[in-house]
Amino acid sequence: MTRMHSGGRGSSGSTKPAAKTEPRWLDFEANEVRDMVVGLARDGHDPSEIGRALRDQHGIPSVKQVTGQKISDILEDEGLGLEMPEDLRNLVDKADSLQSHLEEHPKDLQTERQLELVKARVRKVASYHREEGNISSDWEYTAE
Repeated sequence: MTRMHSGGRGSSGSTKPAAKTEPRWLDFEANEVRDMVVGLARDGHDPSEIGRALRDQHGIPSVKQVTGQKISDILEDEGLGLEMPEDLRNLVDKADSLQSHLEEHPKDLQTERQLELVKARVRKVASYHREEGNISSDWEYTAE
């Protein structure tokens, strides 16, 4: 996602591998990769952390290339899916931490502005996930 509330125009993140097929040099089978994904999820890792760990520690460039499924789809098949999409949950956590900071420091105007911006981002991302059916249609963010 590109930055919504800044002067910057770039979008962060690494680029996906150019090839759509499984690399020939990869030593792992699809079921081994699935087992690694499930094991890391049971250890408490988020899907993005699982992908990063598989890339950095095991040299697996893309789980989808090897297994044909995204990490979140594998976790849902195993009953380990998230109740809320990861990007939305991270934004809600950020808004909650800003809210708790404002309770301790009510005159912090910069944090108040950042909280407004994060809430706007939460509404925008939640609208997307409602349309995709990832969250219920009546889900709303509340500061509680």
